[in-house]
Amino acid sequence: MEPVEERALIARVLGGDRLAARELYDVHAPRVHRVIFRLVRDETLAEEFTQDAFVKVFAALGTFRGDARLGTWIHRIAAMEALSGLRRLRRRSAREFDLDLAAETAGSDIRADPDLAEQLRAAIDRLPEVFRVVVVLHDIEGFTHAEIAAMTGSPEGTCKTRLMNGRAKLRQALAAFAP
Repeated sequence: MEPVEERALIARVLGGDRLAARELYDVHAPRVHRVIFRLVRDETLAEEFTQDAFVKVFAALGTFRGDARLGTWIHRIAAMEALSGLRRLRRRSAREFDLDLAAETAGSDIRADPDLAEQLRAAIDRLPEVFRVVVVLHDIEGFTHAEIAAMTGSPEGTCKTRLMNGRAKLRQALAAFAP
């Protein structure tokens, strides 16, 4: 969407046009959902966090200055919402322990030779959050360093460093698959 079209759409949404709001949602929701899903790896959470992100987007739309593309601004809100949601879940789960789940896990059959794709997914999931976010946004979703910097609120150089470190950790985790 061109910046002029974005501004017109924003003006219509802020003017109370429900069809414009639906159009904004329809244009951005699929990619936002995909990014959030790749961050959280759970369909239910991805749907929940996507909806929460758009609630925040519509509530803050009047504050959009246009310094970045609308999509970048929306993805920043979405990424922050997903990360906040994950932190809330981690804090909650740290206080809980399910004995039934522990018993099931102890008896589970773990494959001795998993394929590379599964190992890569698992390695990405194990990355520290600061590295995982940048790896997912850059290498999987194709965002530029400038866009990632705008989404995360980090300097562009920091994003580049985090991507380099994240890739290095992935190479270490997947070293067994290297020829």
